Amino acid sequence: MAKFGLSQPVRRIEDPRLLQGRGRYTDDIAAPGQLHAHVLRSPHAHARILSVDTEGARALPGVHAVLTGADWKAEGLGQIPCMIPLRNRDGSPRAETPRYGLAIDVVRHVGDPVAFIVADTVQQARDAAEAVVVDYEVLPACTDLARATEPGQPQVWDTAPNNVCFDWAAGDREATDALFAQAAHVTRLTVVNNRIVVNSMEGRAALAEYDAASGKFTLHAGTQGSWLVKNLLANVVFSLPPEKFRVVTPDVGGGFGMKLYMYAEYALCCWAARKLERPVKWASERMEAFQSDTQGRANLTEGELALDKDGKFLALRTRNYADMGGYLSTFAPFIPCGAGTKVLASVYGFQAIYANVLGILTNTVPVDAYRGAGRPESNYLVERLIDAAARETGIDRIELRRRNMVPPSAMPHRTPVGQTYDSGDFAQVLDRALARSDWAGFEARRAESARRGKKRGIGMAYYLEATGGDASERAEMRFAEDGMVEVLVGTQSTGQGHETAYAMITSHELGIPVEKIRVIQGDSDEIPTGGGTGGARSLYSEGTALLATATTVIDKGKQAASEVLEASPADIEFSTGRFSIAGTDRGIGILELAARQRERAARGEAATLLNAAEVAAIPAHTFPNGCHIAEVEVDPDTGHVETARYIVVDDVGHALNPLIVRGQVHGGVAQGIGQAVMERTAYDPESGQLLSASLNDYALPRASDLPDIEVELVEIPCTTNPLGVKGAGEAGAVGSPPAIMNALVHALSDQGVTHLDMPATPEVVWKAIATAKAA
Repeated sequence: MAKFGLSQPVRRIEDPRLLQGRGRYTDDIAAPGQLHAHVLRSPHAHARILSVDTEGARALPGVHAVLTGADWKAEGLGQIPCMIPLRNRDGSPRAETPRYGLAIDVVRHVGDPVAFIVADTVQQARDAAEAVVVDYEVLPACTDLARATEPGQPQVWDTAPNNVCFDWAAGDREATDALFAQAAHVTRLTVVNNRIVVNSMEGRAALAEYDAASGKFTLHAGTQGSWLVKNLLANVVFSLPPEKFRVVTPDVGGGFGMKLYMYAEYALCCWAARKLERPVKWASERMEAFQSDTQGRANLTEGELALDKDGKFLALRTRNYADMGGYLSTFAPFIPCGAGTKVLASVYGFQAIYANVLGILTNTVPVDAYRGAGRPESNYLVERLIDAAARETGIDRIELRRRNMVPPSAMPHRTPVGQTYDSGDFAQVLDRALARSDWAGFEARRAESARRGKKRGIGMAYYLEATGGDASERAEMRFAEDGMVEVLVGTQSTGQGHETAYAMITSHELGIPVEKIRVIQGDSDEIPTGGGTGGARSLYSEGTALLATATTVIDKGKQAASEVLEASPADIEFSTGRFSIAGTDRGIGILELAARQRERAARGEAATLLNAAEVAAIPAHTFPNGCHIAEVEVDPDTGHVETARYIVVDDVGHALNPLIVRGQVHGGVAQGIGQAVMERTAYDPESGQLLSASLNDYALPRASDLPDIEVELVEIPCTTNPLGVKGAGEAGAVGSPPAIMNALVHALSDQGVTHLDMPATPEVVWKAIATAKAA
């Protein structure tokens, strides 16, 4: 097999550059004559802006501009949009939450931007921000999702009575209700999916330049796809042709969904650069990110599971209260609705499903996609429900799952919520996880823990993911003058290993050494279209486009080789990087052929160049799935939870690079464990202040908090894309929270604890034990 052949655990070729400090992130970029910006943010969760006095700030040394919402309005700039035009169950449109680059009349969360200060230095801009005098009329704030819809609660928007901005549904209500009416048993459970602060390693940043002669903006920003930001800036905010904007995304240090969007700061930098005719740079600080980056999860979900007398699942009924924050972010309504509900069937053979989703507005930071984006929340509900049903019916929790799994013989399988699974052998994956975890030997390990005074539990979760994204993707291959093959892609790496994966595909298809391949991404001028990265879409969508482009390169190469070798194109064969005349030893390598043709074209001679670009249709998404098994130990005296062992068996289809897949799963599991037992976003119920507003207050998992995460891959190729791959980027984060929480409930079952919500911090666990004992 070739050194960089597919299916091999190849180390990431981008890592030496990044680990040696040779990465180039947005804040590393400087433009001649650049100014620095600072955002003055609201200290109040809810307040009316009575006046903004900027006179003192403007007079300070080094200050070039102090911009306000009134200036934004006077300039005629548009909104920071929500792109999901959702309709309610009754057919009416969802409520609107108009949002501008700077608040104009009312602020709706702590951190809402109020003024944009531009100065020679960052410190001067900060000093000027302190001189801006804002007169606020403080209003009552609503931050508690559980109470937000109650009568008498403060209203975040007058256009959304009882703080409900949409009331949406999916599935067949009548069929679901009928199955519940005939059920032998119904399990009911309400679960909390706690709000998460994303905390990517690299904070958001932006550098905007404006060329007055051409009227063109250039924005450098750490995004998950330059094209979405470009189009929203042009079409929505500035009402200019898209060709007036170039968005360049360099290296990105983590995204997790949070860097998908068109944030106010990007538009503010562009606006200020045009007004001042100077480059303007802004970079977020960590505490600022807690108040301005979109946050994740924040669901309160009621679930009901109907079973027949044999323990077969009949129907599922859910009502999800999804916190949207103070404004609807770019894709926010889609996350609990379109994204979340499509995996409610998971791997089980439900006859009917009905899901109701209510979007709730609160005086908090807006919520949008976070690793998994709706699918972790739905899987969490289903897997917690199944464990509860097993306890209530007395059916073993493994047997209950196995009894209801869709068999391979049923593929393709269409679910009650309209998804079609093309492939999968869920029972095989389950069996591999049980064997790998030594599930049968758990009681011995539990006894050993008990001798040390610890409570040990084992839990599992079977997850199913549905990848997402645009229905097409573009790839381009260019044979450059320096002998390199440039591969231009429409996705955006934020640390996943795209450079390695795409180089492996190109090397495999064209027979070109990986060290001769240069992957280019993120420049909306150089790459005309792209779907960006999100929903674990990159490999199956961009991989499909790369295969199509490589086929065109080979076809053009056969024509070019026929010209050089003086043979009919029909007689030209291609194999392992070489074109040859069939039945002879006459041939030419692809790189040499490309160079010759380029030289002929430069001399004005007729020549077929090998450069090619293709846009590939992506007709279907993929359904990665897998089984997570966690073992936890609990100290009953302190409530401290330790994850003692963690096993994942995943079906991500064809694993193009198993090493990268395992790394992605490790990262996702770490985030899921963090959400399950550590991460708590806390708002003061009276003032609406974000109490967990720094890394001193918000507990992220460290290496010492995590076990060795064991990952095994069962490869069942996807049938809907030519690579046979299924998305892997979100898998770890989808299955880990329910596995951990099911294990924790199991550990405490002999203490009388039957339910816990995330995050299961030591305080939460200790109180649950004490409450159960008192009862």
